[in-house]
Amino acid sequence: MSKSLSILCIGAGYVGGPTMAMIARHCPEHRVTVVDIDAARIRAWQSDVLPIYEPGLKEVVQASLGRNLFFSTDIAGGIAQADIIFVSVSTPTKLFGEGAGRAADLQYWERTAREILTHATKDVVVVEKSTLPVRTAEAMERILRAGRPGIHFEVVSNPEFLAEGTAVHDLLSPDRVLIGGHDTAAGRQAVAAIADLYAHWVPRDRILTTSLWSSELSKLAANAFLAQRISSINSLSALCERTEADITEVARAIGMDRRIGPRFLNASVGFGGSCFRKDILNLVYLCEHYGLHEVAAYWEQVVRMNDYQEDRFVHRMITAMFNTIAGKRIAVFGFAFKADTGDTRESPAIRVCERLAQERAQLVVTDPQALDNARQELAARQVPAEFEADPCEAARGAHAIAVLTEWAEYEKLDYRRIFADMTKPAFLFDGRNRLNHPELHAIGFNVYPIGKPPLTHL
Repeated sequence: MSKSLSILCIGAGYVGGPTMAMIARHCPEHRVTVVDIDAARIRAWQSDVLPIYEPGLKEVVQASLGRNLFFSTDIAGGIAQADIIFVSVSTPTKLFGEGAGRAADLQYWERTAREILTHATKDVVVVEKSTLPVRTAEAMERILRAGRPGIHFEVVSNPEFLAEGTAVHDLLSPDRVLIGGHDTAAGRQAVAAIADLYAHWVPRDRILTTSLWSSELSKLAANAFLAQRISSINSLSALCERTEADITEVARAIGMDRRIGPRFLNASVGFGGSCFRKDILNLVYLCEHYGLHEVAAYWEQVVRMNDYQEDRFVHRMITAMFNTIAGKRIAVFGFAFKADTGDTRESPAIRVCERLAQERAQLVVTDPQALDNARQELAARQVPAEFEADPCEAARGAHAIAVLTEWAEYEKLDYRRIFADMTKPAFLFDGRNRLNHPELHAIGFNVYPIGKPPLTHL
């Protein structure tokens, strides 16, 4: 690819912004523009305080910002100039009508397709970057080919496989880049054009090309498999607590089997994030749509097990604290769904806090990056809570600490000082199994890990 291209991304969120910043950095001959209707978000991308927290992202953005990387609210103008358009708009779970609670809500996606149809001025390769149901590209093609004779739109699928907290590394050194297209001359040419972009820094043997439909399904399948592993180990953690086995030892034993491997075998309070639940429920809906009810039930159980794990965590807190937490101050350590991100979407902390509030507990939430999002999440659900940036202050006077995010900072806190300032007996519920439990017990805490016998003084 020798000529300079105009590359547009519609959607300046967790996927669009980082992905385009990485492409701009490694493809300096191309102009890369990210557009969004949210003017405040666009201004944030142009500033020193990015709209999302991701280690290393600020440096990648600033390396190209104003040179060949631009952020704008001019969606129509961007479409008119673009040779390649990445569509990275939100596809949340539908909350109304047919398929509510499971199907993907495609209204923003369809609106974007119609904007492309209206404003395009030349042949365009349209790249599905959002996570979409299988065969969504077919619908997009029907829209794009409906009313612009003389302009050819070729749709390809290029799903993202980023993990929040490591997105920059995942972009820089991906396990694979997946590109799906039609087995036609135009389809193969479009796939090759997208592959050439990534080949600026990704080895060719990691760039995998497939059919359009296989690419779309692979994204849902990958997230389903990862979530399935988490729910599987969490189901065993419940059995470990009943039998006095140690889930960490069990996970290590099975993870050393080369057929299984050690990844995603850390028992926890549950998975969260914008993708796992949404994509599995989308997969469930698709299976039901095609009459595969047994397959749908299989995957739906992954989500049910995650809900069970969150509820079980709260139930254990209640029973350990003398069967009542009414009026008791509970410090929630971590609200982001995982460490190294400020994202709280579908965080286990949301359901846990809701359940604790229903029991009339007094909540104080602390998190190094997600306090603003935590305020919004709990306010939307009318869950009363205090918010405190300093975890030591959050725990002052508390009856219990619930660790819900695996922030490294929490492993380095002065727990002797924290214990001294808490109401006794002091409880610590480690929903991530990251703390030194024998040391905490020696200090005086009653410690309740996931999938392990508790260490108590009672």
